[in-house]
Amino acid sequence: MLECAIVRSPVIFLLWLLPALLCPVITPEYAAADIIHLKNGRTIWADQVRENGNHVEYDIADDSYAIPKSAVERIETSGIPPERATSGEPDNNKDSRNVPAFAPAEHLANDSGLSERIIREGRVDADALTALEHEGSTGKTAAGYFIAGKHEYDQGNFSKARIYFEAGLRFDSQNPTILNYYAALLVRTGNAREALAYAERAVRIAPDSPDALNVLGYAQFASDHNRDAIQSWKRSLAIRPEGTVQQLLAKAEREANAEVDYSQRESSHFTLRYEGKQTSESLRSELVATLESEYDDLVRELGIAPRNSIAVVLYTGQAFFDVTQSPAWVGAVNDGKLRIPVEGLNSVTPELARVLKHELAHSFINQLSGGRCPQWLNEGLAQILEPKSVSSRGRRLAQLFQAQHEIPFNALEGGFMRFSGVEALLAYDESLAAVEYIRDTYGISDLQRILARLGQGSSTESALRATIHSGYGELESEVAKYLVSRYGD
Repeated sequence: MLECAIVRSPVIFLLWLLPALLCPVITPEYAAADIIHLKNGRTIWADQVRENGNHVEYDIADDSYAIPKSAVERIETSGIPPERATSGEPDNNKDSRNVPAFAPAEHLANDSGLSERIIREGRVDADALTALEHEGSTGKTAAGYFIAGKHEYDQGNFSKARIYFEAGLRFDSQNPTILNYYAALLVRTGNAREALAYAERAVRIAPDSPDALNVLGYAQFASDHNRDAIQSWKRSLAIRPEGTVQQLLAKAEREANAEVDYSQRESSHFTLRYEGKQTSESLRSELVATLESEYDDLVRELGIAPRNSIAVVLYTGQAFFDVTQSPAWVGAVNDGKLRIPVEGLNSVTPELARVLKHELAHSFINQLSGGRCPQWLNEGLAQILEPKSVSSRGRRLAQLFQAQHEIPFNALEGGFMRFSGVEALLAYDESLAAVEYIRDTYGISDLQRILARLGQGSSTESALRATIHSGYGELESEVAKYLVSRYGD
């Protein structure tokens, strides 16, 4: 349910005329960091920095990157990064990526030494799990599999986490903690409707658990049961106030208020919600037909289909921005539901058709990657599938890369809604250029393999190296060469 957005076309045309130097590097927050000061005035915050020949290498979390030493003015050690500025919109990725924190059930937490036995040197010890089964204690075995599943869940290895959680539930099907994590994992991997049964069971077993109520609300909201989600989150907050849950509740309430008089219709793969007085039947019918046709196209192109029916909400007037809290440059949003503003439209124009396919593509990409696709790859591939090409702005983009004025790709892993319109324009164009380069050089199959590796728990850097044999540093250099060879002077 990763939130993705598309830039409005008029904004693209106007903002491209502004200098790329206005685009700062967007960097993760750390308590302490090394600071790389670039000659173009920008900075990169890193966990660790080192020199290697003609490159400066730096680490951010588990990933390593490299930039030419010629681009670096100086390196400052042990800096404290400032708070990241925002444009007033919420961090929408939290709605789908950050499950509320859980307090493990007491009988799991009190298994002294079990975590150390199951997790050795940062990895799950499969032999220890087998030995635990042979001891014959179902409760202890369930706890062991939960510990293994939670370890993989925290690492983003959702396919492995699912196997361990399911094993834990075989030994203790009534454990609310395992049910909570399993339901949360199902939502994060695009199985919200399947998650509902497990979340509901957890609440029946532990009706006063804020964790169980949080996850139930999360599953309800993701499966398009907004009013049920509102009630679950209100019950949770009455027991234990929590900022993240309050933000989720506020979003669900905005949506419910905006859609109070909406009607609904079903098609093979979509649930369409709309305000009947503001949209014509002919527009709705044409829109559903377009979506179904584009759905079939994407199944053929990507070889996969989302598991559940996709909600599509049509907004008129200000309602789109009231619900999504999006910046003004956003033209549509996919946050698990396709949210489309249709003010003034009487038919599906070619531009609207491209917007629909772009936003729909995100649902397919998230299915392939298990919801772990970095934003640049997600947006770049969605643009390719519209279809769209960077050619109209390729020459200008080639100049930016030659001057090292691009936004580094590792800074484009998070959501783009934090960007200004100028920054967002460049972020979308760089994303398109990178994916276009990978497709033209290695083929669409390697893009699919990158997504599959992400879904299996690989970091972006690891997935790139395993498929196209390039980390971020090499990718930026290759994209620069690609743009110059195609669009340079």
